[in-house]
Amino acid sequence: MRQASLILGLLILAASGRAQSTQQGQPAPAPTETIPAHDHHEGLTVSAEPCVDVAKAEQIFGRQNPYKGGILALEVTFHNETPQPMRLTMNSIRLEIGAAGEVRDKVESLTPRQVARLIIYPGGSPDVTTKRRLPTVNTPTHDKKVDKLTEELRPFALDADVIPPMATIHGYLFFDVDHDFALVPDAMLYIPDIKIVAGNKPLMFFEIPLASTIQH
Repeated sequence: MRQASLILGLLILAASGRAQSTQQGQPAPAPTETIPAHDHHEGLTVSAEPCVDVAKAEQIFGRQNPYKGGILALEVTFHNETPQPMRLTMNSIRLEIGAAGEVRDKVESLTPRQVARLIIYPGGSPDVTTKRRLPTVNTPTHDKKVDKLTEELRPFALDADVIPPMATIHGYLFFDVDHDFALVPDAMLYIPDIKIVAGNKPLMFFEIPLASTIQH
């Protein structure tokens, strides 16, 4: 039991460090309850704010930014109001695109390196109407331009698998929409796998429609 408690404590400290690192050089996130696109239950609030404006993208990321590569940068914030740490399965998160009542296209998030490749080599961006969402461009394993941009993007990316108790973490998820940002109002962030660490108790899934975030 003592060893398990020590491991759990280290996981929480690591998650806290990663959460803080995503905020370096960035403005603090707005309170989750003030962001139009959010879902709240079981003591956890998840909010999402898309970057669909080139000027805003340049202000946040610089000239070489995800918008330039046709990629949606989605700032996601998790606010844990409970005294229990929660575990997030990052690779289960999807951006679901499609109008209500239609079969939604499920898009996986991209790594900072995949984002960098699509910015540097835009010819690799797949057609948004297909199921092949991940970059297909072939670049050398050690590409200096891609390596440099990857390191610039990495601090912005959401990189945490534990949401510490009574804490907020935030960062960006990246989704390839092939420059078709008009799809965003019909998109919804789907987060199916969050569990309370103690007892491995699953929370109900979170769904955050993005329509309310778009100014008309």
